[in-house]
Amino acid sequence: MGARNPEVAEPAAPPFRSVAFLLSSLGYAISRRFHQVLGPLELEPGEFALLRAVAANEGEPQNALAERLHISPSWMVAVVDQLERRELLARTPHARDRRVRNLHLTAAGKKLLRQAERRAQQFDRQVTDPLSETELQQLLELLGRVASGLGLEPGAHAAMRERG
Repeated sequence: MGARNPEVAEPAAPPFRSVAFLLSSLGYAISRRFHQVLGPLELEPGEFALLRAVAANEGEPQNALAERLHISPSWMVAVVDQLERRELLARTPHARDRRVRNLHLTAAGKKLLRQAERRAQQFDRQVTDPLSETELQQLLELLGRVASGLGLEPGAHAAMRERG
């Protein structure tokens, strides 16, 4: 057995190619950067998602929103409590059931949501800049099918569904 010649380069292994690995790596990188995008607003991505859901369904009961988004009730209560303390959300009593609370954005919540949405849209444009419009639509369609195959329905982020 002779010594290896350090001047002779070993053939490089081809890069590991796997859809799951690439999606995991992209998800990690995008998640970290999205936290940075929302950081100056002191808003977490899950809080942003919940504010958007309330804005889209103003006055919806808290429990109905949690169920529709497949969010655990305990996580929902915790995040709504936090957003209410920051005066971004308000709970109002239901007209017929005093145990139920309806969710509404406050004026401060609406303002913060507009700022966060602008930042999110700018970030999305940065992420998708290398793609043509046709490629972007194809990617969205394909990723939607992958998500569906994993049982992820449109709505809340998968991480919000697993909390609690």
